[in-house]
Amino acid sequence: MSEHRNQGATILVVEDDEALRFAVRRQLEREGYTVLTAARGDDGLKVARERRPDLIVLDVMLPGLDGMQFCRLLRRDQQTPIIMLTALGGESDRVAGLDMGADDYLAKPFSMRELLARIRALLRRTRSASRPAPAEQASERIVSGDLEALPLRREVRRNGEPLRLKPKEYDLLVFFMRHPGRVFTREQLLQDVWGYDYEGGERTVDVHVRWLRQKIEPEPSAPRRIKTVRGSGYLFDG
Repeated sequence: MSEHRNQGATILVVEDDEALRFAVRRQLEREGYTVLTAARGDDGLKVARERRPDLIVLDVMLPGLDGMQFCRLLRRDQQTPIIMLTALGGESDRVAGLDMGADDYLAKPFSMRELLARIRALLRRTRSASRPAPAEQASERIVSGDLEALPLRREVRRNGEPLRLKPKEYDLLVFFMRHPGRVFTREQLLQDVWGYDYEGGERTVDVHVRWLRQKIEPEPSAPRRIKTVRGSGYLFDG
C-alpha cells in the first residue's frame, strides 16, 4: 500500500495489476487528487475504513477479497462512492456490481480520459447531495402517508424515524414524492434524478427502486407505493 498527498479529493485505487494501478495513480495525481492505493481487496477495505476516502476506484477481480465482497462489506458502514473496474462488461455484471453497492461501472480496457470524467461526475453528484438545500426549500416539508421529507436536512422519515438512504435513493424518493400519480420512464428518471452527464444504464433505476421498496414498502415483493407500469416505467402512488 502507498499514499501520495496532493490537493483535492482523496481517491482510493484498489487494483492488483501493478502497471494499471501505477498509471491510474499517476494520472489522478496529475489532476491534483490525493491518492491511496492497495493491491488486495482486504487491504483496500482496511484503508477505506481507516481513511474514509472521497471516492474508490475498485477492480472486481482481486486477491484476498474480490470487488463484490468489498462493496458488500463496505456498505455496512459507509456510503463512499465506488467506481468498479472489470474486464467483464455485460449488463448482468454491471447490475451485479450495482446490487453490491457500486455507483458506477467501467469496463476494461478504458481510457484515462473516461475514468477521469466519471470520477468528476460522481464527485459532483456526491458533493451536490451533501450541500444544504436552497433557501426557498428551507421550510419545505413533503408528506406522503407515513413518509415525511425534509429537504433542508436531506432527510426522509418514516413514522417519525429517519430512513438511512444513499444520496441517490434520497433524490429518487423525493422526486417521486414531489410528483405523485405520474408515470416516469427510466430514461426520464435518469435525466431528472441522475442528471444528463450520468453514463449508467437504465437498470440503475431498477436497482435503486428495488432498494427503496425494501425500505418503504410493507411488502417489497408486492409494492403499493412505487408501482411498475408495464411497458412504461414507474409511478409513485404515495
